[in-house]
This record gives sequence, C-alpha cells and structure tokens, in this order.
Amino acid sequence: MRSRHRAEHQLVVGIDARLRSGQPGGVEQFTIGLASGLSRLEDGPEQYLFLTLPGEDAWLSRHLHGPCKLASRPRRMRTRQWITGTLPRRAVEFAPWLLRIRGIVRTVIPSALQRLPTSDGTLESAGAGVLHFPQQSAFLTPVPSIYQPWDLQHLHLPDFFPSDVHAARERSYKEYCRQAGLVVVASHWAKSDLMKHYGLRAEKIAVIPVPPPLAAYEPLSDSKVSDIVGRLGLPDRFLFYPAQTWEHKNHLRLLEALAITRTRYRADILVVCSGRQNDHFREIEKEVNRLGLERQVRFLGFVSQDEVQAIYRRSHGLIFPSLFEGWGLPVVEAFFVGLPVACARVTSLPELVGDAALLFDPREPSGIADAMWRLWTEDPLRQKLAERGVDRVKGLDWPYTARIYRAQYRRLARQPMHSDDLELVSESLA
Repeated sequence: MRSRHRAEHQLVVGIDARLRSGQPGGVEQFTIGLASGLSRLEDGPEQYLFLTLPGEDAWLSRHLHGPCKLASRPRRMRTRQWITGTLPRRAVEFAPWLLRIRGIVRTVIPSALQRLPTSDGTLESAGAGVLHFPQQSAFLTPVPSIYQPWDLQHLHLPDFFPSDVHAARERSYKEYCRQAGLVVVASHWAKSDLMKHYGLRAEKIAVIPVPPPLAAYEPLSDSKVSDIVGRLGLPDRFLFYPAQTWEHKNHLRLLEALAITRTRYRADILVVCSGRQNDHFREIEKEVNRLGLERQVRFLGFVSQDEVQAIYRRSHGLIFPSLFEGWGLPVVEAFFVGLPVACARVTSLPELVGDAALLFDPREPSGIADAMWRLWTEDPLRQKLAERGVDRVKGLDWPYTARIYRAQYRRLARQPMHSDDLELVSESLA
C-alpha cells in the first residue's frame, strides 16, 4: 500500500540552484542547508530535483541524498534563455558567437526592456509540479512557483546600483513576485518591506527564518580545525567578518573603526575577513594602506566549507557592520558556535538578534570601534552574549525548515496535506 501511495501522489519539486560557488554568498549557503534538510525527509513521496549550471555542481552534490538529486538537463537550451540568462559553460567554449550576439543584444536593448528568461524545459520535462527559486534571479514558467527575493536593497541604497541594474531589478523582482504562488522571506521586517513597496498581500508572503548553514556541514575534528587554522596562517586572537566586498557590507567604515581602536585604546585589534573579492575590493585595499592597517586586517577571499567552520571556531567574536540585510546568515552561524556578536542596528538585524548581540550604528565608525573593543576585552559580556546567541538559534533547524517548505510545496501543487502540514503553513504565513 505504501509504494502504491508514493507512486500515485509523488510530487516532483524543481529547485533552481544555478549558482557558481563563491559568487552568490548567502544564497549558496541557504541552498546547501535546504538540500541537507530535504535529503532527510524520507517520510513522504516527494522527489527534489536541483537544477545546476553545467559543470558547477560540486558545491552541492555532496549534500544531496535520499529524495534529493541533480536534475538531468536536455541536450539543447532555448536561444532566448541564452540571450537573457546565464550561458552554460559548454556554450561559451564551443559557440563563442553566442557571446557576441548576447553582447549586442544587451548593448542595444536596455536591460530593463529585455525579455525575462524563460525556462529551458529541464524541470518541466521531469514532471515538476512546483518550482522553487531560492535566489533573486528566476525564469518565467507556467508551473506554480516559490520566489525568494531576500531583500529590496536596491530601493533603500540606490546609489550602490547603476541605473540599468536598478531598473532591471525592479522589473524582474516585481514580475517574479507576481508569477509566484508564494513569496518567501526570512524576517518579518523583509515581509513588511515587500508589502510596502510592492503592494503584496500578507497572505502571499511566508516568513521562514534561515537556520545556520554550519549546521548542514560535517563537523570538523579539533585536529582538522588546527590544521586549517595553521595553513591559513591565522593569528591566535581575532574578530571575524565574513562578507563579500560589496559596498553595502561597509568594509570601509570597519577599517576606519579599526584605526580608531588603535588610537583610542592603544590596542592592535585584529580582524579576519572572508568572502569573494569583487571590484570594490580595490577601494578597500587603498583604505587599508592609507590607514596603515596591513598588520591588523587579513582578507582571505572565498573560503571552503571546512575553512569557514574552522575560522568560526577559533574566532574571538563576530563583527557585522553591514548596512543592509534581509536576514544575516553570519550572525546565526556565530550564534550556533557560541560566538559573541556585535552587529549593525539596521533593517532585519535587531529582529534577528534580540538581546543576544551588541548593536551599533553602522554609519558611525566610532560606535563600531567601541563595539569591537568590548568584544575584544570584556569577557563577562562575551560569555553572556554567547549564551544568549546559542538560545536564540535553538529553534532553527534544517529538517524542521525543510518540513515547512515541503508543506508549502504540497499546498501549491494541491497535494494531500496532513494536519502538521497545515500547522506549518499557517505558522509561516502568520
């Protein structure tokens, strides 16, 4: 009876994981966590297919088990997808003229007026009854979908976005929100922001907090942590800031604050930064040299899953001066390992941390400096914050989060739902 039930009601869920490791930041970590959670749900008839870029699945495949697997791609992709979307690696290698065509299209036609990408048919041909877009990019499809825009930073910090990128985001975000049967964000602050700026109904937006990505990784032994720390050449004591070098991550003010601590407290606080280094990193390097901070800050670039675990476990505290966050994955990761946190008092972060972190104005380097000094020197405060942080994330669990998503998948696909599914749906829409 069980196998007949599974065959009769099996739901195929397509999840868009077309990412290049190291580039999308928190979206990559979320997708890994979701995959690990869904892989442990073997009490239902669902199958989960993860669509990746050709040759770009190593970051994810190790986390796929049980009902989760990679989607098999068709031999051809639609030309419209190649022009407006992400080119597969093989197309770049063997059909370079496609690059020239796409370049001409994007030059002649402003990005805001270009057609949004449509599906190449991979997930639909596999029988997907629901599609899940866990990143801001997506594609047009008639299949019921979940869309996660994460935040509307371009509306709050428009100076960080070229006009064409700003316009393209507005157009695509609104269209994908309209297309979706459900829009998901991680905080109530982000939900209110979507309702205010895009006029979405409250019942169309689910709030599903994101657990620590570190909880989805294989734990490291103490000896492995020591090996990694030694190989990276990390100091014995340091504060950690994991973030790509986007302007809104506020590295420049962090450096200014670091210089203030040297003058105000006569202390050489050390900060280790990880994350992909983009074009803005050149400005950050100039500031490091101008302020003479070469011996007080280390930029590691993108680090592996094992390396980031080791860095968290050896860090003295997390400093998080970001100007804008729809959630804040480094904060929940720090809470998970019992690391004290000081973070910006902006956007969703106060909702996330409650009383478990020091809060400061991220536009005031002096306040950042004071927070760093307290993390560096006040051991009773560090202990209190660490204990509160651990309590703060006790309810954040990847299998539980996966069950919330499964309940929403079933609802959108009009599949049979159990009483616990209904409770999870109601909870996330409250």
